Amino acid sequence: MEQFKTIEDIREKIKEYESYLARPTRALSHPTLYRKRDVQRGDVIIKGVRENDWFFSEDKKWVLPHDQIGLSFSSSWQHLKGIYKIKEKHNSGAAINVYWVLEKADLPKQMKFMPDKNKKGHFLLTITEPMTLFQLVQKLKIVAYRMSVMKDARKAL
Repeated sequence: MEQFKTIEDIREKIKEYESYLARPTRALSHPTLYRKRDVQRGDVIIKGVRENDWFFSEDKKWVLPHDQIGLSFSSSWQHLKGIYKIKEKHNSGAAINVYWVLEKADLPKQMKFMPDKNKKGHFLLTITEPMTLFQLVQKLKIVAYRMSVMKDARKAL
């Protein structure tokens, strides 16, 4: 079993297989769901899902597919570093963990990663079929369960 001490160690190992997708998240927060403390004022959270991250029906009970709207992930070192700095700024003093998954991970049915057409190094975890908000939350919990974590990534980044 190998021990990874930095994101660079992980990046070198992953190059042998495929690319990684990562999300910096405040320590003690969920990697795919949000609490009020995890977002900026004005962001709407519905059952742990940030409204801006998904394409909702008018009644907010259904989430509709869109290949450019979904949960954000970094696929490059530069993008991850920039997002990490933003998280650090808005969570002063709190440790920031980096959760990561391989691009071709075994995702739940009706979910897939799509490259962001507007930002290099950015991917979106999207849905491919309409689903209820409850179904989305369950699938996001499954994704989170399968993610690896680098705790308090300050030293690694």
